Amino acid sequence: MPLNDERIYTLQASLCKALSNPVRLMIIDILKEGETSVSDLQEKLGRQQSNLSQHLAVLRGNGIVKNRREGTTMLYSLTSPKIVEACSLVRQILREQSEELGKLMKGP
Repeated sequence: MPLNDERIYTLQASLCKALSNPVRLMIIDILKEGETSVSDLQEKLGRQQSNLSQHLAVLRGNGIVKNRREGTTMLYSLTSPKIVEACSLVRQILREQSEELGKLMKGP
């Protein structure tokens, strides 16, 4: 396997790790509606600002979100709508697996 291929897998693993937290997934779900401030995220998620800032730093560090300052307010948005598509696809897979498991549990 060429070195570049291994590097992309490493980056993919890092991205998946950043997405492996429910709070971060909820942040992404909120940001799909558009740019949002930390105080809006606090209100919607019921989390403390310090906790949200840590999660946003992980998402920003992995290129999932970007930020910009407007006066004293820091606004966050997704870097690509494809991240929403990827998360949606994973949820679809989980629903299908859940349905299949439900059928197996019911038996013949």
